[in-house]
Amino acid sequence: MSKGKILMSQPIHEAGIKFITDQGYEARVAPDFSEATLIKEVQDAQGFLVRTAEIPASVINAGKQLKVIARHGVGYDNIDVKAATARKIPVCITPRANALSVAEHVLAFMLAWAKRIVPYDAATRKNDWDIRNSYGAFDLDGKTIGILGMGRIGVLVCQKAKAAFNMEVLAYDPLVPREVMEKAGARVATIPEILTAADFVTLHVPSNPETKGMIGEAQFKMMKRSAFLINCARGPIVDEAALVKALKDGTIAGAGLDVFDPEPPTADNPLFGLPNVLLSPHSAGLTVECVIRMATHAAQAIVDVLEGRRPEGIINPEAVK
Repeated sequence: MSKGKILMSQPIHEAGIKFITDQGYEARVAPDFSEATLIKEVQDAQGFLVRTAEIPASVINAGKQLKVIARHGVGYDNIDVKAATARKIPVCITPRANALSVAEHVLAFMLAWAKRIVPYDAATRKNDWDIRNSYGAFDLDGKTIGILGMGRIGVLVCQKAKAAFNMEVLAYDPLVPREVMEKAGARVATIPEILTAADFVTLHVPSNPETKGMIGEAQFKMMKRSAFLINCARGPIVDEAALVKALKDGTIAGAGLDVFDPEPPTADNPLFGLPNVLLSPHSAGLTVECVIRMATHAAQAIVDVLEGRRPEGIINPEAVK
């Protein structure tokens, strides 16, 4: 006999499903993630495992038996946390699941730009052998990376950039103690100091009203013309129109984007036509290993709450007695 129903807004890795059923719960994937469907499906669910679907108050309040919501990842801007807190429903994230994978994606963007992987590949396929004499590639050794946001991902980017490439690291995060950033190997700096000095600027801050558009026209003008912006955090952190202009005008050399505003981007997004931007489909945290971690960690958080244990990654502790 099932201990209860755990609803998933979208499919998760089979390892997460197996974990749920092995613990004696019913694992139910919603047939689609429209608001109307989720309102119907959540009514008899005790736990709710959410991926990217929007979870407004209407869905949360429809879950009369709902005791916990777990996010398949670390961003929770798609969940009405205020509505969940009002119902005393803890909302959990998976803080240990995706940091490594996202950090590696940042390094991949940097290496792709430094070694001109994409244009060199295209030229080689066209038998344009002379491109090797353009001397367009450069070394990462000794270059400066600026990290805005020194949570788990930012710290890993810092450590890997220093260990693998001997890079200088400048970091900013008003919520992280200076000694933590310095222990990771970074020199603490202000945002203007980072923007003016860095060869790469990588963003690892949450998406909220305070960070919306924090990188815009004024910030691009502070950056070196040879610098690159990397955003593997959330699309709204960057003013996309200002970024397109900066890339077209040569205000900065290029960008690597895993996130957009909105998502998915529209087919006529001007970024698609620019040669000095590398794009990926919000996939930095979707390695095989990472999706297993996200699925199982989120499922573990739900089971913990349902069985009276305190889970990790609660982002609204006021909802827990």
